[in-house]
Amino acid sequence: MGGVSFRNDGPLMVTASGREVSRYPLVLRLLHWSRALLIIGMLGAGWWMTRLDDTVPSKYGTFYPTHKSFGLLVFGLVVTQIAIRLRTALPPPAAAISIWEQRMSTSVHTAMYVLLVAVPLMGYAMSSSYSQSDGVTLFGIPVAELLSKDDARFAVFQWLHRVMAYTLLTMIGLHVAGVVKHRYFDTRPGSDVLPRMF
Repeated sequence: MGGVSFRNDGPLMVTASGREVSRYPLVLRLLHWSRALLIIGMLGAGWWMTRLDDTVPSKYGTFYPTHKSFGLLVFGLVVTQIAIRLRTALPPPAAAISIWEQRMSTSVHTAMYVLLVAVPLMGYAMSSSYSQSDGVTLFGIPVAELLSKDDARFAVFQWLHRVMAYTLLTMIGLHVAGVVKHRYFDTRPGSDVLPRMF
């Protein structure tokens, strides 16, 4: 049966077959990179489309509906990823990385997952509560709106969506900076964490 065993340099994740887990499972690696590309695209598109003039027909006719659809897709991928992570043996923290860096990594990852769920939910809440919204669709398929129309609440959701999105971008920056540091600047063997996700 899979689980956690221990050795001198820390915990060692073992699968049901007794093998060490040195990389994330293929499904999690695929979800990670797919989600990463989508998130970067979503953040960039969100920043760009909100700066378009309201008279541009494609702003509300194409860009906003597409942004909403991909937001729902990202939400589904993240929920799937979390569910798989909770049921799967994962590689332990790299032994060469200091305790404070491991704790910081855990904090950043936790914040990212919380935000990856919260940002799409705030986007949905915006569309569901805005009185002038055309509704929420998933690539043309209508999605039920669970909130009543209330422009005052919409303004709160809009602010939260924006602040959380920029906070998520900051967490992604910290995550990437950590990976770059461990790969190119740490001299201790075993500090490179990038191969675990390839």
